[in-house]
Amino acid sequence: MIPVITALRPKQWIKNGLVLAAPAVAGTRPTGRAVLHLGLAFIAFCLVASATYLVNDINDREFDRLHERKRHRPIASGALGVPVAWAMAAVVGGLGLGVGAVLDVRFLIVLLVYGLLGPLYSTWLKNQPVIEIGCVAAGFVLRAIAGAVVTDLPISRWFLIVAGAGSVFMVAGKRHSEIVLPGGDRSRPVLKAYTVDYLRFVWRTAASVAVMGYALWAFEEGSLRLDPVWAQLSVVPFSFALLRYGLVVERGEAGAPEDVAFGDRLLQALAVSWGLAFAVGVLLGRS
Repeated sequence: MIPVITALRPKQWIKNGLVLAAPAVAGTRPTGRAVLHLGLAFIAFCLVASATYLVNDINDREFDRLHERKRHRPIASGALGVPVAWAMAAVVGGLGLGVGAVLDVRFLIVLLVYGLLGPLYSTWLKNQPVIEIGCVAAGFVLRAIAGAVVTDLPISRWFLIVAGAGSVFMVAGKRHSEIVLPGGDRSRPVLKAYTVDYLRFVWRTAASVAVMGYALWAFEEGSLRLDPVWAQLSVVPFSFALLRYGLVVERGEAGAPEDVAFGDRLLQALAVSWGLAFAVGVLLGRS
């Protein structure tokens, strides 16, 4: 039972929290219906994401066996057979799409695009330098778009800019950490096409765009929807959170972003500070 649960990668489900991002930054009070739809959308993405992880782990099992940490994954270690893994992928993926179909046809389309991108990535695009970074980043952006679609919220251009740049920042940072880790080139062949300096250029550029995009939102659109002072103050913890994560990347410790999110107390404190500043801005903006 444990290999089955582990193969679903429940720790990775934290990424699906991005489904809540668009409604959270909209500055409006969610209705009970919207909360229910968001909860179901989160579950749908967890199920479809687990299906894509299973397909990826099936295709990568030979490479994973060469990696010090990934060789312990259920499929790579042999604890979970390939036929069983295929069956699990079909079941959880089908359940996720079923939930999406019940919610909204537009949400289902976003979910389908995400679900198709996973196998396409694991069989071909993951070996295309630069494009593979964009594909992984697109998965994060699709999650964010899904949250807006399922709650009928308009998508801000600044939101898309920050979500896109922030996603590229995290993916390039992950690749940077992988390339400096011992054995990284053996576990992911595409890393041979990158250099440390190039990946450092990519994640620094993406971080700059994300900070600039958020600052422009806070001083323009955000100041109209929220209390201007608190909207603008939220730029500080947001910027320092990216700087903190950048330090983690520079140290080569961002190979598993979910571990950073769960383990870095200062990063968590900055995230809470940003959330509080944003929440106060929403409350005072309504008064």
